[in-house]
Order: sequence, then structure tokens, then C-alpha cells
Amino acid sequence: MPYQTAVTVQAALPPDRVAEVREVLHEAGPKSTAGELFPFAEIPGIHFARVVLVPEGPGGATADMPPSVVYMSEVDGPVEAHLTDLVRKAGDGLDRVFGHCAGYPADGSPDAARIDWLRSHVVPCAAFYVNTVGRGRQQIEQEALLREAIEEFLDRNGPALAGRSPVEIRAAVQDHVSGREDLAWARTGPAPSPLGWRIRRAAHLVGVPLAGLVLLPLLAGALPVWAVLLRRHERRDVPDDARPSHDRIRELAGCEDFVAQNPFTAVGSVKAGPFRRITLTTVLFVVDYGVRHIFDRGDLAGVKTIHFARWLFVDGKRRVIFASNYDGSLESYMDDFIDKVAWGLNAVFSNGLGYPRVRWLLLDGARDEQAFKNYLRCHQVPTQVWYSAYDTSTAHDLDINARIRAGLFGHLGPAETEAWLALF
Repeated sequence: MPYQTAVTVQAALPPDRVAEVREVLHEAGPKSTAGELFPFAEIPGIHFARVVLVPEGPGGATADMPPSVVYMSEVDGPVEAHLTDLVRKAGDGLDRVFGHCAGYPADGSPDAARIDWLRSHVVPCAAFYVNTVGRGRQQIEQEALLREAIEEFLDRNGPALAGRSPVEIRAAVQDHVSGREDLAWARTGPAPSPLGWRIRRAAHLVGVPLAGLVLLPLLAGALPVWAVLLRRHERRDVPDDARPSHDRIRELAGCEDFVAQNPFTAVGSVKAGPFRRITLTTVLFVVDYGVRHIFDRGDLAGVKTIHFARWLFVDGKRRVIFASNYDGSLESYMDDFIDKVAWGLNAVFSNGLGYPRVRWLLLDGARDEQAFKNYLRCHQVPTQVWYSAYDTSTAHDLDINARIRAGLFGHLGPAETEAWLALF
């Protein structure tokens, strides 16, 4: 069972090259496949991948916030191995989008030069959410195959199995699976994640709370001061009442609703001053701990439709990029967040310029539904190149497939066996 990594490569793009790169991305291919220019399907371990153009920030390139091209992917295993595979399989596509960026290796350069350049432009995540930690792409594909094979067996043998008890039907399924060499892996559970990764994860799980206990006296003294400063800043905040134009909505919609999942990419400016920057850094540190160790089994505080999500600082922590892969439409995605975790949206995004007015970091804000949706659409950027390795499967499907595998062999009582059969 591998671990999952968020890979982000960002490089500044000369303003006079933006239109050219945008055209390249437009030509890259149909959504969810990324076409021949970026053959992501041939790269092992990729769950999702995208290439997007991030517009220049307030003040433009002269304010050291130039436009940039960003590659993002969610992969199994370490960053270094993925960059190597990426260059070998998608070198032509990388050349066409990153080739306009300063320092990119010239034509004819060895793969090692491209890998070094990409590595030097990797941006770490401030927080990274994985729907189910440790569930790799190979496991997902295998469990989908297992479910399909069992459903086909049950459909084909429905009359013969009619009248049998759930225990007998499950035994027949077990015999069928055991007789297929291509499903031999289903007799055992997924392999554990690498030991070193599990040790680091456990150390982080324990180490952060221990550090918090050590710093508790200092934090307790600082909290009242921070609260006073927070309310002072919140009273001065000016919400942005801009609405996305019809052309803007049409452009964004052109990158959505092709398959069972959708990508979301947004970029926004952090409110000026060290207070907001420090507050947001702290909030995302807490978010990262929570999604690593608490919300790591298919449920992000009640939202169950997200496969992956990440938050990262760019432009010297003056801007933040948020990117996710989710099931269903954007409207239902936003409604889900507003209804179930508006306080979490406020804690993070209220530090962004123009966000709907918030009280005490957690209150109001996203509760103003239309203002929040306008804010998101105004900060969303088109995800022109996007790939999904399993674009017909929702997060719920993946969970059902995993439960089918887990319950196929081993001891189940009569009630558990009946519940297992109800999964089909």
C-alpha cells in the first residue's frame, strides 16, 4: 500500500507568452484524458493531474507576482520518482508549456536537466487532504475489477443462486474468485505502507501535540492579544461584492462536468500585513494536521465527495492556491461545504482579500451563500488540462469497492454476510 504525495511545480511565465501557452493547453486534449501532449495514463501511480495558468497578482509582474504555469498531481510514492517518470513520458508537453520559463533546459538537453529544473520549482503544500490515506491507484483499479467480476458472476448465475442463503451465495462468490488467477490478489488485504513513511507519520501524530503542550503557556498568553487584533482586522475588512460575468462562468463551465468528477482550482491574495499571513499559516498548519490524522478515511468534516485537496502558498506567501478533485457538480460541491463546514471555509479563506465579512474567524462568511459562491467563482481559474485515472468512479464507489474486497474472505456472521451482499 503506497502513500500519496501532492506534487506541485510552478514557474513564472513572461506576460507576452501567456496567450501562446494558453493555446497549447487548449489543444492538449479532452478533459479527464489530457490527450497525447500529456500522456498521464502512461505514468505509473498518478491519480489526478492538471496544468493551469495562474494569472498575475495585484500589481502584476512589476509587483513580483507574474503569471505562472503550474503543474499539479496526486501520485503514489515520492516526488523524485514521479518527476523522473513525468519527464520520460510527458517531456514534449513539459517543453511546450515550461519551455518559455526562465532557466528551462534547452532543446536536446538530457532528461536529468529537466528533472533538476522541475525539482528546483517544486512548491510544498501547506496542507494536503487525501480521501483515504494509503489507497493507491493500483488498489483502486484492482478493486474495481473485483467488483465488476463479482457482479457479472451474480448476474449470470442469478437463477441458480435464487433461494440460497446469503452464506451460500458468498461461498459461491469465493469459489468463483479463487478460481481466477487474475484475481488471486483479492485473497489478501492491501500491503502496508512503507515502514519509514509510517514511522514519520506516527512521529508527526505524536510530536505536534507534544510541542503544543510545551508551548501552551506561551500560546495561552498570546491568544487574548491575537483575539483583539483579529476583531480589529475583521472590522476593517472590506468584502468584495464583485460577481462573475456570464463570459467568465461560461469559460469555467467549459472545463467542468465531463465525467463523474471535476477539478477545482482557485487563487487568491492574502490580506496585507503580517497578522493575516501568520494567522493563515497557523490555520493551515492545523488543517494539515487534521487531514493527515483525523479526516483521513473518506470524510472531511462531513464532506465525503472529495478525492484530494491541497492548499499552498505562492508569491512569498502573498497568494494562496487551492486545488481539489471532487465528485458531482460545482454547485453541489459548494453547497456541501456551506452546509457542513462553513466554519472551516471561514477559518482559511477569511484571510483572503475580499472574502465575505467574518466574525471571530469562524462565524458568518460562507453563511452568506451567494456572496461566498460569487467569491469562489471570481477567484477560480480554468483547469484546461486535467486527468483522472478513474474518471467514472466516485469516492463512494471506491469505498464500496474496498468494502467488497475486505468482506470477501475471512469470517463474517450471518448479518454481516447479508450486509456484504447488499453492497452489490
